[in-house]
Amino acid sequence: MVTIDNYLDSHYIHRSNWLRAAVLGANDGIISISSLAIGVAAASSSRDPILLATVAGLVAGALSMAAGEYVSVSSQTDIEHADIEREKIELAKMPEQELQILAEIYERRGLKKETALQVAKELTESDALGAHVRDELGITEMSQANPIQAALASGAAFTAGGFLPLMVALLMPVQWMEYILYGVTIIALVVLGAVSAKAGGSSITKAVIRVVIWGSIAMGLSALVGYLFGVRV
Repeated sequence: MVTIDNYLDSHYIHRSNWLRAAVLGANDGIISISSLAIGVAAASSSRDPILLATVAGLVAGALSMAAGEYVSVSSQTDIEHADIEREKIELAKMPEQELQILAEIYERRGLKKETALQVAKELTESDALGAHVRDELGITEMSQANPIQAALASGAAFTAGGFLPLMVALLMPVQWMEYILYGVTIIALVVLGAVSAKAGGSSITKAVIRVVIWGSIAMGLSALVGYLFGVRV
């Protein structure tokens, strides 16, 4: 038997909040730490500076991503809560005007005027605030993000992504470090792009091309900076 919950679970939009934070964090972790390591490796002939820069970048980046995501999502949530409180006041002060607003929304969506008004009345009787929050403000459960969840997903994903170039910097020969880092990072970006596209139900090819191009640009520019400084320590 098909239920509304099963039907919604077959779609991808309910994953958008945590998936966005996780993909952004992992992608940023891989590219940022790899680019940093490549830039230092291009200007250094020893492992210690590369490891120091990589570890420092990983810790700082993970904390920065988590804090930034938390602040960003919290600001969004604060705005949503403020709008909901304002809507409560308007419903209490001018219920008739709010009813007409709701009816006009449904009419613009294609319902006949009489039908739209009847739907607005029935939804108002059932849950006036819920109807206005959903249809007037556009706030739904799927669009609402959890600041803690987003921060943890972003920070953890950044750490997971940055751990890979850290292992390369720790284990691979220094003389080939830039090239190994680039190759490993490209492979990781391809996998990440494919997995995120699969989870989000979008084009795998487009996702892979997008992350590979921008990752290559970031790493190439970082290597160029390292070579321009040319300080072999």
